Amino acid sequence: MSTVIEDTAWLDICAVDDIPELGARRVARPAGLPVAVFRTRGEQVHALLDRCPHKGGPLSQGIVGAEHVACPLHNWAIALTDGRAREPDVGCTPAFRCRVQDGRVLLDAQQLATLALDLPAPTAGPCRHG
Repeated sequence: MSTVIEDTAWLDICAVDDIPELGARRVARPAGLPVAVFRTRGEQVHALLDRCPHKGGPLSQGIVGAEHVACPLHNWAIALTDGRAREPDVGCTPAFRCRVQDGRVLLDAQQLATLALDLPAPTAGPCRHG
């Protein structure tokens, strides 16, 4: 018989009920872009960087389904489990480890502090070149 030792530090984000079913909550980080925490049915939660891999749309503002979130900018379907765009679209946004314990949503503290810190924030509005 083997024993699994949990060495992950978990950060308590909110109560599951603070996120509406088929909705999202945005979590700010000290550095890097925010993380979107999604709730599907019941107590199922998933966490992705709040940035569509296509044009950087805020996934936390998208329409949440059972397995995907639709980006509010161009309707790309992004898988909640791994952040991959559904074919024929191509791209991926980072996924963060999360879990529910005693009705609370917990995120991996190490990933929050280190994952995807180098991705630029999306640029909104028209840009002038020249």
